[in-house]
This record gives sequence, C-alpha cells and structure tokens, in this order.
Amino acid sequence: MGHTGFNRRTTFPKGTSFPTDTSSKFEHLALPLLDSAYNFAYWLSQNRDDAEDLVQETYLKALRGFSSFQSGTNFRAWMFQILKNTFLNSCSEAKRARMVPLDSEEALPLLPVNSDSAESRLVDRSRSDTVRSAIEQLPVAFREVILLCDVEDASYREISQILSIPIGTVMSRLARARKAVRESMSRGASEGGNIFVAPKAGKA
Repeated sequence: MGHTGFNRRTTFPKGTSFPTDTSSKFEHLALPLLDSAYNFAYWLSQNRDDAEDLVQETYLKALRGFSSFQSGTNFRAWMFQILKNTFLNSCSEAKRARMVPLDSEEALPLLPVNSDSAESRLVDRSRSDTVRSAIEQLPVAFREVILLCDVEDASYREISQILSIPIGTVMSRLARARKAVRESMSRGASEGGNIFVAPKAGKA
C-alpha cells in the first residue's frame, strides 16, 4: 500500500487553529493512522484526489469533535467510523444506492470465516496487484470489509463498530468477499486478461 504524503502541515488547511493541548493529544493518536486512513479512503472512493480530500475532512471533523472521544476506547475505530460517514455524506443518493448489496443478507446463510480457508489464504497474499484489482471490483459493502480485516488487520468487533453493522453481517460479507475474489482470480487466469492496477498515493 502507498503512503499518504500527508503531514502535520498539510493535513489541516492553512489558518486552522485549535487549543495546543487538544491538538497535541489528537496528533499523538491520529497521525500514525494517516496511511491506513488514506488506504481506507482510497478503496472507498477509488480516486486518489477524492481520498486525500476525504482524509483531510475526516481529520478536521475528528479534531473538532475530539472532546467526544472516550479515552481508553478504540481510537482507530472511532476515526474510521468518521471517515466512512464522511464518505457516505459526500456521495450522491444514486451512488449510495449502488453500495447496498443486491442480495438480501438476512436471507443468506451465515458462511463460516476460517483463517485456514482457501479464500483466506488467497487474500493473505493480497500484496499482489492482481488480487488488489480483484478486490477493487467488489461492491463497496464487501470491499470495505475485506480491506479492514485482511489488510488493516481489524477485528470483527472493530469492523462492526466502524461500519455500524452486526458482527454476524461482518462475517457473512467477509466470507462472500473472499469467495468473490477467488472466483475473480480464477476467471482472470483462464481469460488471461489484464486487470487494472490501483495507483498509489504520491508523496507531498
């Protein structure tokens, strides 16, 4: 995954000021998450410029609302939840509608998520451009789950908090996403076609 290229001077617009103690505490927790936040933003928006804008807006919102964060709770989940909500608010109604899986998840059996499954072993090798491209072809609802779990190493509980969905739904979406990636890889291998490779964020 690429680096964001953000830093303390470029993350917030010129002229933005906050109390020194609040800013210092926030930076200590938030700045190490910049790369992960950018990766999540890019995989949601699939556009480098939009991802950078999304991260900047997320960090501004989070700093302004930092007083509402409960010390001792999961800061990364809190930040990523703000990022996801910011992304949804920036989308048109039509685009939001396309993010909802067509199948009713309640009607689907809960698929087991086994770290030793063929799908899991495949996704564990997701550093390859081909696998990343296969993941990018997934609907957002599945793409975000597989990214958070298999790339960012988030727990089911953390993903549930970030996406505001039950843990059972996290597991179901993850299993379906891994299966879809495996099937996409199989089709790509048989067809011998080229797959789009996601651009990496440039450094400032």
